[in-house]
Amino acid sequence: MKGYLWTGGNPGPVPAAVPGPGGLAPWEALAIEAVGNVIEFWGFKRNQGRMWALLYLRGEPLTAGEIERELDLSKGGVSMLLRDLERWGVVLRVRPPSDTIWRYAAETDLVRMVTHVIAEREVGFIARIRADLAEARRLAQNIGSVPAERLHRLERMATLAAHVEKAIRLFIKTARLDVGGVLGAFRDEPGSVREKRR
Repeated sequence: MKGYLWTGGNPGPVPAAVPGPGGLAPWEALAIEAVGNVIEFWGFKRNQGRMWALLYLRGEPLTAGEIERELDLSKGGVSMLLRDLERWGVVLRVRPPSDTIWRYAAETDLVRMVTHVIAEREVGFIARIRADLAEARRLAQNIGSVPAERLHRLERMATLAAHVEKAIRLFIKTARLDVGGVLGAFRDEPGSVREKRR
């Protein structure tokens, strides 16, 4: 897992004379880098977080060219990042009636933004895990010599994955996260190593 890259150095105010990339104000550059670091820590591309943060802070749509200049990114990189962010519903493409150029704005409803990303990425990932665990269970049962205790542990893993998927789908529908089933699947069983140590 990647760590959070702290760009602040010695804690304290950033000198106002130090510009960020593309001429960003120091406070803006620091905030944008902070979001980029968190997004990278969560397994996304750092520049996806930087791009959303720029658009969110500005509060007005920017062209792809403006994003390139402000974040010091290549044209191809901006195009690819925008495609990903649009697909997840994190960035919206807009074009005012008086304009001939597409502009991009950040999704400002943070709950909606998170649910879009989770629906696009995490639900599919958990579904693949569940499919793999079901196949592992089928293979183990076909062997016929796998001890019942191991089959039971495999079943618990599948149950955990099912509860995680259920919690994520509930969050997408209601913006509430219920982890009761997930926590229950984690609890030790009678006869576990921990129980034997007591």
